[in-house]
Amino acid sequence: MKKVQLITDGACIGNPGPGGWACVLRFGQLDKEMWGAEPQTTNNRMELTAAVRGLEALKEACDVEIVTDSEYVKNGITKWILGWKRNGWRKADKSPVLNKDLWQELDFQDGRHTTKWTWTKGHASHIDNNRCDELATAAARSQSKSS
Repeated sequence: MKKVQLITDGACIGNPGPGGWACVLRFGQLDKEMWGAEPQTTNNRMELTAAVRGLEALKEACDVEIVTDSEYVKNGITKWILGWKRNGWRKADKSPVLNKDLWQELDFQDGRHTTKWTWTKGHASHIDNNRCDELATAAARSQSKSS
């Protein structure tokens, strides 16, 4: 099984507001940068989208380390999602899970691979996370200018 590293980030100008997502995929000496934007979204949606798009770009099952600076994404996929699914996509307080569509996509993509989720501090010393932040912020700004 190929060993891949996926580094992700999301950005939003205002929350909600124009948003961007980005990821870096690394496999051996190969790397690929991906990014995109939405005109009206939230930071959490962009963080989730980065992880979904990165995992779905992998054409075969891989051993993937996903590096994120979003505790929401890391805890959601590794801790909270089992309870949400068991409770019909409701949280412990019985309110609906926000971003259910993206959580379902992420759950599907996560299931295609063997994954390890790693949290890194945002805007710190992780070079690839910083690069993702630059790309996601630029993507969000592109939406802000076109609005």
